[in-house]
Amino acid sequence: MKKLTKSILMLSFIAFLFPACKTKPVGPEVKANYPDWAKNSVIYEVNVRQYTPEGTFKAFEANLPRLKELGIDILWFMPIHPIGIVDRKVPDGMKESLGSYYSVRDYKGVNPEFGTEADFKALVTKAHEMGFKVLIDWVANHSSRDISWIAEHPDWFVQDSTGKILAPFDWTDVAKLNYQNKDMRAAMIDAMKYWVSNCDIDGFRCDVAGEVPVDFWEDARLELEKTKPMFMLAENEDKAELCNKAFDANYGWGMHHVMHQVAQGKDSVNKISQQVIKMDSIMPKHSMQMNFITNHDENSWNGTVKEKFGDGGKAYAVLTYTLPGMPLIYGGQEAGLDKRLKFFTKDTISWDNMELVPFYQTLNKLKHGNEALFNPPFGGTFEKVKNSETSKVITFIRAKGSSKVLVMANLTNAPVSFTVNDAVAEGTFADVFTNQALTVKKGEAVALEAFGYKVLEVK
Repeated sequence: MKKLTKSILMLSFIAFLFPACKTKPVGPEVKANYPDWAKNSVIYEVNVRQYTPEGTFKAFEANLPRLKELGIDILWFMPIHPIGIVDRKVPDGMKESLGSYYSVRDYKGVNPEFGTEADFKALVTKAHEMGFKVLIDWVANHSSRDISWIAEHPDWFVQDSTGKILAPFDWTDVAKLNYQNKDMRAAMIDAMKYWVSNCDIDGFRCDVAGEVPVDFWEDARLELEKTKPMFMLAENEDKAELCNKAFDANYGWGMHHVMHQVAQGKDSVNKISQQVIKMDSIMPKHSMQMNFITNHDENSWNGTVKEKFGDGGKAYAVLTYTLPGMPLIYGGQEAGLDKRLKFFTKDTISWDNMELVPFYQTLNKLKHGNEALFNPPFGGTFEKVKNSETSKVITFIRAKGSSKVLVMANLTNAPVSFTVNDAVAEGTFADVFTNQALTVKKGEAVALEAFGYKVLEVK
């Protein structure tokens, strides 16, 4: 669902509150909730409607070998359910609409636009055979306004004093579900279990998860894991308690907004380190954030990677892989998606330009192979490295055992020369993009072009 408009949080006080430049170490007693396969995974968001000209499960399935070669581990499918017709939103200037994926008319059904349940089950089976894990998007906060539940169980929905079923916020095509009703909760969990039992999915990305009570998600997690281990991703950042028991990961919205502000020249590069330290102080140590430069909401509503990051898309993508957390690729990102995909109508992704594929393959290989970059709590902690141009250049290290990654990135649109001023960064590394050896010395000048970056590895 399109996220709520939020003002950018003022982070200037973080340096005072959290003066350390290194995230807190994670002790061996801390265990992640999520299954072992998620500890160094890359997630990929699939917009079935726009992915192929056909917009079907079967058509998407043909892309699995390419995505395997790209280095993807987890496939997250945007909602696959039938879409409501009553009060369906229609874009300005158009007479018809395919509707919002997030207006669910049947939690146990499949959108006929995409195919059948048998088609989806076959896709999941094929994905599993190739080593992928599969998540589906789950919309528990609201349903469409023509779901059968409204006629059968109106008390399952939030109503005003006259009995009118309310919509959340200004989302007039959907109806707000009532989590004070135990029967509705049971039906929702039953529907989630249906997809685990019938199609063997591996987890859920949960839409506007913070609008649903935490105890519901905790109950759902317990029930789902009676069948198999789950990976649970919350579309939320401001409720850390969601990640105590229910969710393994949440959204790095704050980091995304900070990176955007920096790329636009509206904030200092220092804010990126401050955001890492802030979230480390808030989040449970076994949880992670999903890092991204784009997703379906950002692309459709707020701008393309080019619009938001200018020529810095690759530099900021590097951060999504090397800062603590799980990186996301939105379908088409690897093809330089350069348009805002329409949300309510057909608008097929162009796959003509695949120049970015080697770049993402390199980052995926690094994420999989270097323990320092594994997801919390398995990877190395974030340690800021001092440099002479901290308002323009971010330098940091993540290390775990004998594995180390040193990142240097110029996050501005002008070339810069700087020195690294911490002995901790000294050493001989291999540049992951060129495979050339590079020796880093304290006080020795380093030059980076506009939005230039170096990712240096010791394994």
